[in-house]
Amino acid sequence: MLKKILVGVALLSLAACADPQTEAPKTDASVVSFDTSANQTHITSTKVDAIAAEVPEAVRASGKLVVGNGNAGGGQPPLGFTADDNKTPIGIEIDIAHLVASVLGLQADVQTTSWENLFLGLDSGKYQVGISNIGVSELRKEKYDFATYRLGLHAFEAKTGSGLKIAGPADISGKKVAVSSGTLQEAILLEWNKQNATAGRPPADLKYYQQSADTFLALQSGRIELYLGPNPNATYHVATQHKTEIVGTVSSGYPIQGLVGVTTKKDNGLAKPLADALNAAIADGSYAKVLAKWGLSDEAVPKSLVNPPGLPKPPAK
Repeated sequence: MLKKILVGVALLSLAACADPQTEAPKTDASVVSFDTSANQTHITSTKVDAIAAEVPEAVRASGKLVVGNGNAGGGQPPLGFTADDNKTPIGIEIDIAHLVASVLGLQADVQTTSWENLFLGLDSGKYQVGISNIGVSELRKEKYDFATYRLGLHAFEAKTGSGLKIAGPADISGKKVAVSSGTLQEAILLEWNKQNATAGRPPADLKYYQQSADTFLALQSGRIELYLGPNPNATYHVATQHKTEIVGTVSSGYPIQGLVGVTTKKDNGLAKPLADALNAAIADGSYAKVLAKWGLSDEAVPKSLVNPPGLPKPPAK
């Protein structure tokens, strides 16, 4: 079944962001279709022989790119989730897998697992790559190589018609903002409150709810003014519920730009061909089509990078 969903989408010109820390959403009121059918067509590209030749011989000989996706149990739309048949994995992460594999001249074999087992599978070699909204971090880079393919963004949701625009700490001063405890989003808000205090501004009043339904009920009733959560989740919620809007985004790795990468076991020879394949797809426009299909054009990267700076290691205790 093809579900028609309104969502703000604009194809990004694949240029670097002016400010990687905070951004206004680059979306408009265009209409896109979220295809949630099991037999949907994946966006692919043309095999590039020179890039395919970079792939390690054992992988080339198998003819497959075995991809682990950690969205078992229904998943998180529009990242990776279950199609209308309740078993077929779909979403932007699945399409990225098929896109990269096509440039490499391989068939994508996407296997859904739990988040914990995804990394065990990478360690054991069960999965050649992981494509599952995995953020690049300095700690992860000790064990894995990355080829980046999306910006890591968090989004501020507000009630539709709020008139709010969030571009930095001053914009949340004195406002009631919901966030989940122990998350990167909470760390950003705590840092912004420190900056507000230094500037002599009132801090934001952070609110914590156990269930997302409680958060959005509070947003609709006016008990809170904002909710900060992952941008893909916010995009899907806005598109399907039509009660909220995204009024600003912030890097998931604030104050550095957070990046999401195709992940592979360190030094196994796949990182460079993966990045080269992504860059070929960026150049021919197929990459932009994948992001637009799932309403995530705001997360486009201008270039895939191998092992760029990631989220710093937590301080030693």
